[in-house]
Amino acid sequence: MGLYATAMETMEAYTGLSPAAFFTIAAVMVVVYKIVCSMFVDPEEFDKKPINASGSIATNQPPPPEPQPQPPTIQEPVQLGDVTEEELRAYDGSDPNKPLLMAIKGKIYDVSRSRMFYGPGGPYALFAGREASRALALMSFDPRDLNGNLEGLSEPELEVLQDWEYKFMEKYVKVGQLVGTDQAVNGGEVQESEKHD
Repeated sequence: MGLYATAMETMEAYTGLSPAAFFTIAAVMVVVYKIVCSMFVDPEEFDKKPINASGSIATNQPPPPEPQPQPPTIQEPVQLGDVTEEELRAYDGSDPNKPLLMAIKGKIYDVSRSRMFYGPGGPYALFAGREASRALALMSFDPRDLNGNLEGLSEPELEVLQDWEYKFMEKYVKVGQLVGTDQAVNGGEVQESEKHD
């Protein structure tokens, strides 16, 4: 008992606290330390231990399975071949199961990968399912300009259209050609096409 009494007297002499007060303060400090440490979990440990409904780190639970990455569902462009303007309008994005198409200078491009721009609600949705050469050359959102008629366009406007065509050729797949229109575009010039009835 001598050792215990000596330790208690030494503790009181150095700290000025009774043994009961000293151990109470020590116990409170350990609890506070544990609480504070649990707030600042090492990121690696945090990833390993799931958090339960109460917000604390759960123990004795297996870690959740890692989600498997899903491959993007990009559909291969469908080659349509020769299409009329009326048939092209079915590809305006209103049917999510169909590709999103638009035409420039009589060439039809699959713009499905840019659905956020050309799909319903997008800033260029007006062009989807349409021949948009004149509107692009004029940088116009007027529905009356959604056609392939290049008559009356200035040289700078035709250059703008050519830039658009180059961008589409680089970014999108050509899937068809417009046919049966009153006017067909050929190399930037408008030529009357023959109608076969």
